[in-house]
Amino acid sequence: MAVCRVLLVDQGIFRHRAWGPVLESKGHGVTRVAALPEAGGLLSEGYDLVVVHAPSAGEGLSPFLVRLAGEEEAPNVVVVMETPHASQAVNWMKCGARDCLMEPVAPGQIGLIADACAASAVSVRGRMAGKTHIVTCNPRMEALLSILDRVADSSASVLITGESGTGKELIARYVHGRSRRNRGPFVAVNCAALPENLMESELFGHEKGAFTGAVGRKAGKFELAEGGTLLLDEITEMPVTLQAKLLRAIQEREVDRLGGTAPVAVNARVVATTNRDLRAAIEAHEFREDLYFRLNVIPVKLPPLRERREDIEALARHFMARFSAQDGRSVKDLTPGAVTRLKNYPFAGNVRELENLMHRAVLLAEGEVIGVEALWFEEGEMPLSPVTPRSDISHDFKGAPLREVERIVIFDCLEQTKGNRTHAAKILGISVRTLRNKLSEYRAHGVDIP
Repeated sequence: MAVCRVLLVDQGIFRHRAWGPVLESKGHGVTRVAALPEAGGLLSEGYDLVVVHAPSAGEGLSPFLVRLAGEEEAPNVVVVMETPHASQAVNWMKCGARDCLMEPVAPGQIGLIADACAASAVSVRGRMAGKTHIVTCNPRMEALLSILDRVADSSASVLITGESGTGKELIARYVHGRSRRNRGPFVAVNCAALPENLMESELFGHEKGAFTGAVGRKAGKFELAEGGTLLLDEITEMPVTLQAKLLRAIQEREVDRLGGTAPVAVNARVVATTNRDLRAAIEAHEFREDLYFRLNVIPVKLPPLRERREDIEALARHFMARFSAQDGRSVKDLTPGAVTRLKNYPFAGNVRELENLMHRAVLLAEGEVIGVEALWFEEGEMPLSPVTPRSDISHDFKGAPLREVERIVIFDCLEQTKGNRTHAAKILGISVRTLRNKLSEYRAHGVDIP
């Protein structure tokens, strides 16, 4: 079992006595301190999880969280609070806390969070930048990450391409976390979500009176990303008329605010993503070729999940541990059948689809193990209930034609599943279409269908 190194920060003896033994019984290492200054002196020892009792921490909690968020190998932080004011929790989350728990907190809940942290640390395979974890054991992805490690500290633009759900923004955050800019802001702009008439103002800012409703000066995303990284998500959705201005901003490192009289110098590294074929977009005159070459200094093409199937189990376990802790569940494992089913599924939605699937599976699982019956693959298709083979049926198949044996087995399975054809098809190991064709054939020969 993976081990999590936990640092408990609290003056209360009760919580030390309650939480500590539970964590230690699970094999996790526990260090207890009474105050934040003492905890700060221990952070270099490499803890995976820091649990802070907020009333014991005092006003120094927010600076402590900000400091932790800036660590290269930052631990997960969970704040346990007694205050009923949600605004305080929001502030701590913004400062870097992974979660805020309202007292009373069961010792077992802290144990589940430690289990999840340990599982994540193992599945990461050592690929971590700040709080961005890349779960992979695929040689192609490992080679890609090695290249990114070497170029992350440069100021070169990065262009990340790949299908939807492959983790393009995660890779962008990984690059940011590995670079010298990781203490600066990471500003993400979804170009597909911004109306065309607002995009220029959002990116480059505007001066007071630049247009109706501009009641004051507003800094654009380039300025807000000063000293850090600017992510332009779905860059191909940007209007061609605005692409020329973007090209100049990247090339000259300065922007012109709407209504401004002089350019404003900016220092932000640009990372762009798209799920479209950029060459086709250029040929269709939907994307400027000169902008493509300016962005494509470091080209990153992410493989779809179907081309990195060795990662499916590791990713599934990573998401299982995360959602089990997040939702207060005790799910800890996958059955061999569930693993096989996952590995054979096409995952058209890539890692995002797997993430959603595992969240559902954690919620639907009965007990501590996810079985095939908890895997709800298609939207609208209910998860299967396990079917126990019936022992009260004894057919004498001796001398019976093969077609008749097939019909009896199909009808018997439909009876067990109460007419659920999708469920029956999966038990029989055939497609729903094949089952429907068989039933249509029987019906055409005058056989009553159950």
